[in-house]
Amino acid sequence: MPWIVRLRYAMAAGQILTAWIVDQFLSIDLPLSWILVAPAITVLTNVWLSRQEGQASEHRLIGSLFVLDTLCLTAVLMLTGGPNNPFSLLYLVHITLSATILTRPQTWALGALSTACFGSLFLWYRPIADLEMHRHGDGINLHLTGMWVAFGVAAFLVAMFSGKISELLRDREESLLRMQEELARKERLASLVTLAAGAAHELNTPLGTIAIAAKELERYATQSTLDRVVVDDSRLIRTEVERCRGILQRMSVSGAEPEGEALATVTAVSLTRTVGVAFPAVRVEIGSDADVSLSAPRRAVEQALEAMVKNALDASSRAEDIRLSVSVAEGVVEFVVHDRGSGISVETLRHVGEPFFTTKEPGRGMGLGIFLVRTLAERLGGQFSLESVLGEGTRAVLALPVVAQVRTNRSEPVR
Repeated sequence: MPWIVRLRYAMAAGQILTAWIVDQFLSIDLPLSWILVAPAITVLTNVWLSRQEGQASEHRLIGSLFVLDTLCLTAVLMLTGGPNNPFSLLYLVHITLSATILTRPQTWALGALSTACFGSLFLWYRPIADLEMHRHGDGINLHLTGMWVAFGVAAFLVAMFSGKISELLRDREESLLRMQEELARKERLASLVTLAAGAAHELNTPLGTIAIAAKELERYATQSTLDRVVVDDSRLIRTEVERCRGILQRMSVSGAEPEGEALATVTAVSLTRTVGVAFPAVRVEIGSDADVSLSAPRRAVEQALEAMVKNALDASSRAEDIRLSVSVAEGVVEFVVHDRGSGISVETLRHVGEPFFTTKEPGRGMGLGIFLVRTLAERLGGQFSLESVLGEGTRAVLALPVVAQVRTNRSEPVR
């Protein structure tokens, strides 16, 4: 907008200077008082614009300015020779600018208006003898008609090609923005990997200490006090420590490519069944066409589905209200987790998937589950989406591309 304002000031100054030079040095009689109305309108609207910043849509405002400038130019040309005035080609300036800045419908509308205004100059204008080089007798001659046609063709070509170039530039800019967003996501993921590797390295020592202390406590409770409760608690601690060690092993640098993380051919049914076994209270539905193969890291997909189910469990009061289903449509297998919880607001839904964003209470989540699910889906060429209605629940969909159909027309009982 500031650039447009400066351009309009320059156009107003150019109109005033040209009219003064023609009147003073070429001795052509011009109605200067009327001609100066157009640049005065331009200056006044620029002053008004300086007070209206951010008050309206910029595209709509610029389009209105171009329409006003086109009408002002038409008025000036009518007073200075009409179609014989060589400055009539200035119509193309606004058409070119609109093709670069505005939308395609706005460009076509301005091109049509400019063509109509240029045509009106043939009918209503103040003749200037020194410019009457194309007129012989009464009426409009063939040359002027040809100028009008040529102007219409030029306006059409400028609008079409400039608009196409502008559209390509906008597409390129959007593509660059998408690439920057993708790079930012990958950088966040890389930072998470580094954080996980560091945490795995640092936690090994305290976990080892806890395991030793739990073993000593179990030995003391077995040999000295014979306290069965302490024995059971000690064994539980050791079991959980071993589980933590297994998780940290997968997070560590040496486990950056653990077994199961490399791409492998797995079936959608087997993935769904595995997750169903981990959550026996959740209702599982397998479609008749869902027995297809995927090229994916098995354990990573299972963890993604488990994260989706865990979020549904946190949102629902009963596990029986949660449904895990799998189906195939147009070469894509969809894993859907549906709950009947309180739902997610539109504002919260905009931020779901950002790393470390969570609405859970402290200690119940880090806000990485959905982020990792979405990252996995994008890495495998799929998509992850969330649909939610307040008071009705949430529907999480993990869509992955199908590699091959294993069997067809096979139904699976629902539990």
